[in-house]
Amino acid sequence: MKLIIVSGLSGAGKSTALHVLEDLGYYCVDNLPVSLLPALSQEILHQHKPDYQRVAVGIDARNPLSDLEQFPSIYAVLRKAGVSVEVFFLEAETATLLKRFSETRRKHPLRGQGVFLSDAIAQERQLLAPLRAAAELCFDTTQSHQHQLRDLIVDRVGWRAGEVLSVLFVSFGFKHGTPTDIDYLFDLRCLPNPHWEPHLRSLTGHDRSVMEFLEKSPLVEEMYQSIEHFIAMWLPRFEANNRSYLSIALGCTGGRHRSVYFAERLGNRFRTQRPNVHIRHRELT
Repeated sequence: MKLIIVSGLSGAGKSTALHVLEDLGYYCVDNLPVSLLPALSQEILHQHKPDYQRVAVGIDARNPLSDLEQFPSIYAVLRKAGVSVEVFFLEAETATLLKRFSETRRKHPLRGQGVFLSDAIAQERQLLAPLRAAAELCFDTTQSHQHQLRDLIVDRVGWRAGEVLSVLFVSFGFKHGTPTDIDYLFDLRCLPNPHWEPHLRSLTGHDRSVMEFLEKSPLVEEMYQSIEHFIAMWLPRFEANNRSYLSIALGCTGGRHRSVYFAERLGNRFRTQRPNVHIRHRELT
């Protein structure tokens, strides 16, 4: 069993790292309590299932302090049990993290009433010190962007130039913000919206009645054919350029109907020809 523990400061890129590992075939669990690591590892070791032999776990400062302090001993227990474990720790300068939180308007997980953001970041550094001390890879993202972090992780876990291109289709809703870690974005908001049909509103693009509603529209089929043709045309060019990873975002208003339908349909279409195609629905997780 191969276990990668991804930790680090909020805003430094942990989510990006986990998404990359997921696309590389790792079974990913985010925000797992440290105390559950041994039990999770033992369960996976006993199952002997190939799909669970490469696991990535995200651990952050929302863990209780007592659990974080026990990490060195838990880490030793995992190694003794025969688990091949690595810790990736992501960090950035405080000024950079302050800027990122300001731009995204996210709330820091440790920032409570009357707590300054800079103080929450300092507290987080202290809480996660045991994981940083155990890390085989510490990466400062202050001067880097998400694609550089992706390339670092890909290189670290053994992805080699010339291997099969990994393609990710991700659905999202514009009203929840545009994803930043993508290569191509297609806007589907001009298509008929199932949200305005009362009997479809609570459903998603996974449901047959939503699919049938969309497939009745010639515009939907025209949009699908255009996107499918574009992707089929350019994927070989990316492969010829030794590209290892391509992310394609499909966006509608809420991220539950049109975008889910398109991500599923396109993903399944290219899975018939390619072994490394992945689908993720941002608003359904």
